[in-house]
Amino acid sequence: MSKSLLAVFGATGNQGNSTANFVLDSPELSQRYAVRAISRDASKSKMQELQSKGAELVQADLDDASSLTAALKGAEYVFFITTTQYQGNTREIETRQAKALCEAALKEGVKYIIFSSMSHPFKISKGALKHVEHFDDKAEIEQYIRSLPVKSAFFAPGSFMQNFLSHFMKPRPSPSGDGTYVIANVCKGSTPVPYIDITETGKWIGAILADPEKYEGKFFAAAEGLYTFEESCKIVEKVTGKTVNYKQLPDHVFQEFLPPGMKEQLYEMWALSRDYGYYGEDMKEQITWAKDQAIGKLTGLEEFLRKEKYSLE
Repeated sequence: MSKSLLAVFGATGNQGNSTANFVLDSPELSQRYAVRAISRDASKSKMQELQSKGAELVQADLDDASSLTAALKGAEYVFFITTTQYQGNTREIETRQAKALCEAALKEGVKYIIFSSMSHPFKISKGALKHVEHFDDKAEIEQYIRSLPVKSAFFAPGSFMQNFLSHFMKPRPSPSGDGTYVIANVCKGSTPVPYIDITETGKWIGAILADPEKYEGKFFAAAEGLYTFEESCKIVEKVTGKTVNYKQLPDHVFQEFLPPGMKEQLYEMWALSRDYGYYGEDMKEQITWAKDQAIGKLTGLEEFLRKEKYSLE
C-alpha cells in the first residue's frame, strides 16, 4: 500500500518536531504516512535527525509564497503552525502566512489540513477582551480554514509547562529575603490553567492521523490537566524543596511587569483565564475529551519538572 505524504511545517519547532518524530517512531503511522519535514533551515540538527529516521527534508518559508509549491507537491496531509510575532503586527503577518499556505495547499490538491489553533478570547468574552491578538488571530485562521473545500482538524494547546522554565513564570525570591519564593500573577490563586508539555504535541496529531475521518472538524483543547496557581506552587515546592507562595497582584501592578509592546495582550491573556476560562466556560469538558483522544500517557506538571531537574537557587 502506498503511503500518504504528510507535510510538516516548522519541523524544528516544538510542535512540528514532535509531530514528525511521533509519526516516524510509530509502527502503525510510519507504515501509513511518509513524512516531509519542512523548515526555513534544513541544515539544523533536528532536521538531520528527522532525515536519519526517514523523513524527506525541504526548505521553505511561510513568508515566501514561491517556496510553498514545492513544499506541498504531492502532499495529502499538512500540519502547520503560525508563530506569534512579539514585535507587533502578529494578526496581519500570521493571517498572511496562513492564507498563502492554504492557497498553495488547495492548488496542490492537499486533502486534509491540521492547524495549530487557539481559543478565541474576543468571542469567549463577548468582546470584552480586545487585545489577545496572538490567540484571536489563530482562532480566526481556524474559521478561515473551516470555510475552505478541504478536510481539517484543529490542535489548540494549553499553557506550556516549559513556561515554568522561563523568566516570566519562574518563581522569584521573595522580597522579604527569607529564602522563600513567589509566583505572582493577576489571576486568583484558585484560577485553573490548562498545562501541556508542548513536546508531546505528536500524541494528539498522531491520534488525528490514525483516524482522520473520525476527527474531521474537531477542536482539541490539548492539555494534560488543569492546575490552579496554588496547586502549581505546591508542586514546585515538592520538586524543589523550597517554600513557594502565590500572590495575586492588582491589575495595574501586574501590567508594570509586562514588556511595553505586549502589555495589553499578555494582561488580557491572563484575564481570560481568570474571568472566563482559557477555553471558555466548558473548558473542563473540552480538555477531558481531548485528553481521552491522545495516544499514550501524557506528562503531568510534577513529572515534567522532575524530568527537567527543576531547581530554585
